[in-house]
Amino acid sequence: KLDDIYVAGNFNGWNPADASTKMKQFGNSRKLLVFSNIGESMYEFKFTRGSWDKVETTATGEDVANHVVEVKGDTTVSYSVAGWHDDYPEKIKLNTASDQVRIIDTAFFMPQLNRHRRIWIYLPAGYDVEKNKLYPVLYMHDGQNLFNEQTAPYGEWGIDECLDTLQKKINKPCIVVAIDHGGDKRINEYNPYDNAEYGKGEGAAYTLFLVQTLKPFIDGHYRTLKDAGNTFIAGSSMGGLISLYAIVKYPDVFGKAGIFSPAFWVAPQLYDDVAKADFKTMHYLFLYAGGKESKTMVED
Repeated sequence: KLDDIYVAGNFNGWNPADASTKMKQFGNSRKLLVFSNIGESMYEFKFTRGSWDKVETTATGEDVANHVVEVKGDTTVSYSVAGWHDDYPEKIKLNTASDQVRIIDTAFFMPQLNRHRRIWIYLPAGYDVEKNKLYPVLYMHDGQNLFNEQTAPYGEWGIDECLDTLQKKINKPCIVVAIDHGGDKRINEYNPYDNAEYGKGEGAAYTLFLVQTLKPFIDGHYRTLKDAGNTFIAGSSMGGLISLYAIVKYPDVFGKAGIFSPAFWVAPQLYDDVAKADFKTMHYLFLYAGGKESKTMVED
């Protein structure tokens, strides 16, 4: 009997253990999954055995690119898995965080969720020298993935290197505060609304943590420009969803939002909240998605 195998993709929030996409036994060595009534689109996915540390690999343990299939009608595809991540020893990852990146706390308390979380901060070059200079602040989700290859399972974003370069080129330094995601709680914490498939939405409490607990702490311990015009929020996928929710819910706190490949399909209730948004001053939303996203991304 084969281990349980799941399909994780852009259609289910990349959930590696989604019960609805667990494959059924088909013969002695094969698994089968049938999708019914899905829309015409481009779908990306990988196979897992229930977690991302058991994701498929090449026969030598290297990461594989996402499978991509364009569905225009009834479609049958078959794949062979050459290897699994947990069958190979972990490769040593280097610490790639720049000197500007520090850990504020490995277990910062989140009273609104009764949990603890690691919090990172990026301080621009010259912060420790120019003692009277105040800085805008960008709050970002998925902190594991932003600065350091050692903590990013699928490659870091290079936020620190990017901002180091931009500071040199256009002299617009910025503080970045990064909050680690909650692992198996990530979808819940980044969704403000209950979802029949993914469970209770905790995004309202998570956003309240940012506004009531984390921002006052940052403003009290670092030289920040505290107004909404200098307070930004950004994230990708579910992080993009919660960033839009945050600026709509707290327009007096956040003045700009970076919304990358947002998973709006998970939370249709968000459209109602956006329609009721009350921006009394100018706010800026930067929405971005890559060319390989689902064909419904732009429509969403």
